[in-house]
Amino acid sequence: MKLIASRLAVVALFLTSLTILIWGSVQSSDEVLKPPLVPVPATFFGMHIHRAAVSTPWPPVSFKAWRLWDTHTTWVQLEPRKGDWDWRMLDRTVNVAQAHGVELLYTMGRTPQWASARPQEMGENPNAQPGGMAEPKNLEDWRNYVRTVATRYKGRIKAYEVWNEPNLPNFYSGTPQAMVDLAREAYTVLKQVDPEVIVVSPSAVGPTGLPWLEKYLELGGGKYADVIGYHFYVRGQEPEAMLDFIRQVRDITSKYGVAEKPLWNTEAGWLQPYRIDPEDGPGYVARAYVLNWAGGVTRFYWYAWDNQGARVRMTESDETTVTSSAKAYAEIQQWLIGARMDSLQQKDGIWISQLSRDGANSWIVWTPDRNARFDVPKSFDVNEIRSLSGEIVKFPGGKIEIGPAPVLLEKSVR
Repeated sequence: MKLIASRLAVVALFLTSLTILIWGSVQSSDEVLKPPLVPVPATFFGMHIHRAAVSTPWPPVSFKAWRLWDTHTTWVQLEPRKGDWDWRMLDRTVNVAQAHGVELLYTMGRTPQWASARPQEMGENPNAQPGGMAEPKNLEDWRNYVRTVATRYKGRIKAYEVWNEPNLPNFYSGTPQAMVDLAREAYTVLKQVDPEVIVVSPSAVGPTGLPWLEKYLELGGGKYADVIGYHFYVRGQEPEAMLDFIRQVRDITSKYGVAEKPLWNTEAGWLQPYRIDPEDGPGYVARAYVLNWAGGVTRFYWYAWDNQGARVRMTESDETTVTSSAKAYAEIQQWLIGARMDSLQQKDGIWISQLSRDGANSWIVWTPDRNARFDVPKSFDVNEIRSLSGEIVKFPGGKIEIGPAPVLLEKSVR
């Protein structure tokens, strides 16, 4: 993803430096994070699927939340000509989700050319439709779009996101103020149609997303969201780098009085052109979910199940055969869902997350380094080691070998 401008990059660098001064380095030898005090819900595990309505078989791996981006269901596809609605793809998608008991997040945006404030404008994406990055020139057209979708799918689509990555010119070319105006109108209309619906703020991404989010909240955009969204991509870095982004976003939301609102990672993964060793994929998936929850993110939509351009892939090219990363996605759910994460500590390069469930404790342990010896404290009182493949071996006592793929230390009641 590209930077918007060097000026914004300088601002982002300043914010990064300031946050590190406030929070301390992730590599601090005695850092302890305090995650949310509630058990991890199943909806924490979200997913993107591009073609489930037409070709991709439904995943055999469980998840409870699906974000409808890159599913050919944006405004430009729903209403290509004013008043001429095409519901076929979104109807099929919603029906598939309902059949599998999955909660939907619909992302609004991609203005049709007829409604665009700049109908001839083209971004750098050769597949984008002219005018799609601009805000609508007439707010009534936007209100009608939001109202029509919300009314048709009332009770079936329970969450709406105002826009995708508005700090990137390939997705949005307007001002933060114009986006606040869109969010205000969308929030008003959505709550009129269904007061129970969840409204997610526009989800910015990357270093330039930080100053964009700050300006958006400074202009009052936080009033028109139940949830703050962000895309915590870290490009070619390891999952631990997500914590810095999460902290910076939380610092900004605190500054503008919306820190009490849930924080969702509505899109993240590892994409081109960054090369990731396929063997590291399972560890990246598991660590990303542990770290996001520990940082205070309460929903994380992985990108993506059937994206063959991803560097950490969930399926092979047939979009059916699951990878070891997909198996790790399933396994980490078994470790986390229903458990409370009491702490996440990083000391001397070793990360330790303590979980509690039904009065019993367990520990997730890893190190980003290739090999390390971990002396398991006797106080852990464990007798099994569980890997991301689901394999269980007896704990031999004393020190164990650990690496980038987390393991779960637990006491079996079998």
